[in-house]
Amino acid sequence: MTERTAADAVTRALAARTGTSPGDWHLVFKARYGMQVVLRAIAAERGVGDVLTQVFTCCTAVDPVLAAGLRPVYGEVSPATVALDPARLESGRLQPGASTRAVVLQHTFGIIDDAAARGLRDAADRAGALLLEDAAHCVGRMARREDGSPLADVSVHSFGVEKMLPTKFGAAVWVDPALQQTPLGRRMVQDLTTLPTMGRRLDLAARLYRTQLRVLGRLPGPAATALRRLLTRTGTFEPAIAPVEQRGGLAHPPLRPSPWVTQRMADALGTLDAEERRRSAVVARYLAALGDVVEVPAGIGASAPLVRFPFFAPDADAAQRVDTALSAAGHRPGRWYRPALFPGVTDPARYGYSPGTLATTEDLMARVVNLPTTVDTGTADRIADVVRRAIG
Repeated sequence: MTERTAADAVTRALAARTGTSPGDWHLVFKARYGMQVVLRAIAAERGVGDVLTQVFTCCTAVDPVLAAGLRPVYGEVSPATVALDPARLESGRLQPGASTRAVVLQHTFGIIDDAAARGLRDAADRAGALLLEDAAHCVGRMARREDGSPLADVSVHSFGVEKMLPTKFGAAVWVDPALQQTPLGRRMVQDLTTLPTMGRRLDLAARLYRTQLRVLGRLPGPAATALRRLLTRTGTFEPAIAPVEQRGGLAHPPLRPSPWVTQRMADALGTLDAEERRRSAVVARYLAALGDVVEVPAGIGASAPLVRFPFFAPDADAAQRVDTALSAAGHRPGRWYRPALFPGVTDPARYGYSPGTLATTEDLMARVVNLPTTVDTGTADRIADVVRRAIG
């Protein structure tokens, strides 16, 4: 399969899953770079302004805002969706003529709540801003309008590390055909379609990534850390989050995926239905076992194919007890997104974040635990049992 054929296979598969056109999809090396291209076009066409987003996220979801020369402004998230709460956005930022340029709809853990998402659509429309959908955790799924059409102006989907598919690299950006009829949309498409392809060294790092992780995983902690740093500095290892990306920068300019990465994306999409079924079955077991002992986001449906299963322990101490108990039992607890701008940033002020200003979000971050959905249902039952005993 040639590079063009592989790229066409990816865009056709995404279009078929979402009821869109293949020509409206564009491939990039990582989702963060797709977001950077989109936000950079917004800044160029509409001027410097604000992007309404959340700190209950990874720093790499905010780095593109900074790289594009825009200002991140944070709102409270809803406990039901772990996405921006449309009812609690600052009204002054949603008036015509306000400095808001985009509103980010993040499907955290893969939770999609169409009703809540439509509230963010309305908020973006009032401000004359774009709705930017961060679908990194749910490749091939999108929030919908009442008529079933896509809700967002731009939708970004990830094939990266710890996402729905085992591809490790790659992403896709969908641009609404209506937006493409405007100067802003035309600029986005032009910028996305003319990106250079990632070079040989980065392609080699992508090919070696799995082997490197296996080697690093067998080394003692200090040795693994030292080797990882050395490989990262020399460009031989492509980390999920580079040191510069905890300082408000990005490790590379925006790039298209190499032919090898594109082929992995095309191959993996053929397994997505089965992957979603497996994860949905695990989510159903967690809901049945834990729904009466911990706080589970109400937006999680019984058949939701989540990238991880989140819940909120009664308090921070209980969350730590659960983490400790799961680790002792040989299970890997997730810390997404504890702390804010996970895995933490060197200078919150660089990100425009003042700790202590988002009471609801910060309370949720202190109590969040998330469980793997890549396990089988029997393992999920055992994990849930550990959680129940730890909670008491």
